[in-house]
Amino acid sequence: MDPTLLALGALALSGAAATVAGCAEDLESDVGSQSNPNSQVQLGPQMGNIHRYFNKAISGEPVSYGLYVAAAGAVAWALMGAGLNTVLALIVGSGIAALVHGAYSVSAYLGRIVGQSKNFGQPVYMDVITTHLGPIVGHGFIAVFCILFAAHLASTALGNPFPLPLIALIFGITVGAIGSSTGDVHYGAEREYQKYPFGGGIPVANQGDIDIKAETGIRNGMDSSYFCSRLGGPLTGLAFGLIIFLDGWRGIVGSILGGDLITKSAIAIVVGLIIVAIAAYLNRVIEVYARNKYGPYTNR
Repeated sequence: MDPTLLALGALALSGAAATVAGCAEDLESDVGSQSNPNSQVQLGPQMGNIHRYFNKAISGEPVSYGLYVAAAGAVAWALMGAGLNTVLALIVGSGIAALVHGAYSVSAYLGRIVGQSKNFGQPVYMDVITTHLGPIVGHGFIAVFCILFAAHLASTALGNPFPLPLIALIFGITVGAIGSSTGDVHYGAEREYQKYPFGGGIPVANQGDIDIKAETGIRNGMDSSYFCSRLGGPLTGLAFGLIIFLDGWRGIVGSILGGDLITKSAIAIVVGLIIVAIAAYLNRVIEVYARNKYGPYTNR
């Protein structure tokens, strides 16, 4: 088979896996109130809003997912080196990362909530742990496995010179950063601050004044996940998938058009700059269209 066609197929599969990974990562962080919205959940009891959100930010998403995926990559790499089937090695590595994820989530939730219970009267709801831990670990496993699969394709079929654990670390940090930026736009103010006008961000005076009542009953992290599965999750997956796909595609274009290594690298860099310029232009066009279509953002 033509190596170029094989690389294109691997790149398409890697981009698809990255898309699923990004979506699962964002929904997992929504269930657990990690990243930017977590700070608002953390401030809720201090503002008199006793809530039933899961609160698990051990760190920002880039750092935590860098840890999970790197741990999974290290385990899988060692097992593959010992002769285990590649798919089984990826599954076992992702399973180990899921156990680490679950342990950190429980310890973070109990530590944070117990710390708030003494001074602000925030109860420790054990049923919140039992109902939220499954979706957190399950979504996390899907995200880690898909990222690890994409990293494996990058190291074997796409010619990435770095070992699997290092590629997994970079991919984990990347997907966490995207979840913290792209995903949170469709979560923090939109879900936890629905009583405030859209577009004004979260003024300091309103920090911690989160909505604790849902359409039926008391709101929790599961409600956030249902809400974010419409926009935040899919857009996070699309952003991560496009990054993986376009980055690999520019390298393949350089290999097709170039001759020696320097020429290939130069072409890949030029193609990358063109992609960035086009993306920046499209972002500007969309923002101007949105402002003209929906009016100025609120100042509240």
